[in-house]
Amino acid sequence: MPERRERGLNIRKLADFCSKTGIAFPTAEEYGGLSGFYDWGPRGSQLKKGVKDVWWSYFVERKEFVVGLDGSIVTHPRVWEASGHVDEFHDPVTRCSSCGRVYRADHLVEEVLGKNVEGIELEELNRVLRDVRCPACGGELEEASYFNLMFETEVGPYGGVKSYLRPETAQLIFVDFPRLYIANRKRMPFGVAQIGKAFRNEISPRNFLFRLREFEQMEIEFFFDPEDDSCPYYHEVADYEVLTLTVEDQEKGREGEVRKVSEVVADYPGREWMVYWIVESLRFFELVGVDMERIRIRQQLPEERAHYSADTWDVEFRFDDLGWKEIEGIAHRTDYDLKRHREFSGSEKYAVKREDGTPFIPWVIEPSWGVERTVLTILYSSYREDEKRTYLALKPWVAPVQVAVLPLVAKDGLPEKAREVAEVLRKHFRVEYDEKGSVGRRYRRQDEIGTPYAVTVDYQTLEDATVTVRERDTMEQVRVEIGELVSYLRERVTW
Repeated sequence: MPERRERGLNIRKLADFCSKTGIAFPTAEEYGGLSGFYDWGPRGSQLKKGVKDVWWSYFVERKEFVVGLDGSIVTHPRVWEASGHVDEFHDPVTRCSSCGRVYRADHLVEEVLGKNVEGIELEELNRVLRDVRCPACGGELEEASYFNLMFETEVGPYGGVKSYLRPETAQLIFVDFPRLYIANRKRMPFGVAQIGKAFRNEISPRNFLFRLREFEQMEIEFFFDPEDDSCPYYHEVADYEVLTLTVEDQEKGREGEVRKVSEVVADYPGREWMVYWIVESLRFFELVGVDMERIRIRQQLPEERAHYSADTWDVEFRFDDLGWKEIEGIAHRTDYDLKRHREFSGSEKYAVKREDGTPFIPWVIEPSWGVERTVLTILYSSYREDEKRTYLALKPWVAPVQVAVLPLVAKDGLPEKAREVAEVLRKHFRVEYDEKGSVGRRYRRQDEIGTPYAVTVDYQTLEDATVTVRERDTMEQVRVEIGELVSYLRERVTW
């Protein structure tokens, strides 16, 4: 099988490919688009759904201790005061005094000077910023100031009540914890999973699907008793190895090394669960087709961590042109959020009781994935190009089309028979029927969108009720009886 080129695939090229194949493209292109917003075409919307379906099945339906929630996008504004987003959810912004261009200050410093200054104090950032000029015109930059990333909205007429589009899905889980705890029959530990839209008014959205203003998150808030924090599944993950970059590695300028996850996570309440969720996250990425040779976990430096975090590990992916970029974060949020909501709401329901009657507020570990970033890394990992074709080596369970049904030629009763086969398969798989053009061109067309199997109906089919099944990656073909086709394909397209 041809190998993906290690160089030559950049984000711009991948964006052009996705636009061409109807995966994703800028919204309202005819009006010039709107930065940070993308529309998903027929292939992309199904690819996203496939990824979300696998995530939900893997983390909710197949785990007895995780339940689901679908929270509101707009909620009471006090929620965002309690969470700290009103005061803390901001990024540093600077503007060119000559041309007026606006930049996220810490990202600009990193791009121009190669210094990672994320999370440093504003005064120190401004000192560093004095050595940077506007990349567009060379003009001087104004001092950086903080810009809150939440989109404001009003609820009700005539001014109404000021609220916000949610910047994350997590807070609805925390706010609803008292009801969720009862719905889970007051059992601990347990997780709550949610998939949904979030909105952040990013200063400088960029890099195709990587940094958007409207996006989807897949998040789990896992609640546990800090005094009874052992993980019964720890033995399943304790020996898992991956490239790791600890705080100590970063402070000493080391590149990191392959280690067991269990060896690098510090000893604190919930440590075994932290290891568990890191490893399960990595297993999910492997399941959906992310190139694990490009994956590492990096421990955030203290100054990088969010205001609620006691420890955070990022799962990062190495792009050829962008370098290492975060695609998931696993944060140890302690009891910060539940305490804040108890304080701001005045409700005592956020505290629960142990069997001996002792009250406590659960602690939380939060694995959080970006749907678009996950899809982007899958596309980057699966993109293949050789002298004959360009194709996506997608896993069958996330591929937009799982089976293509093609008559050899569009005559002599072959289209009618092929449509019969397609209707049978459509009850079990995502199927596309195609009769336009030569069969070779149709194979290439399906390869390009990542279809793993093509079923060809030919003249022999009319004689013995067999079809040709072609596998995308190897292009090998086998004859299969129509009566056995569903079971043959099911073994290969499900996980």
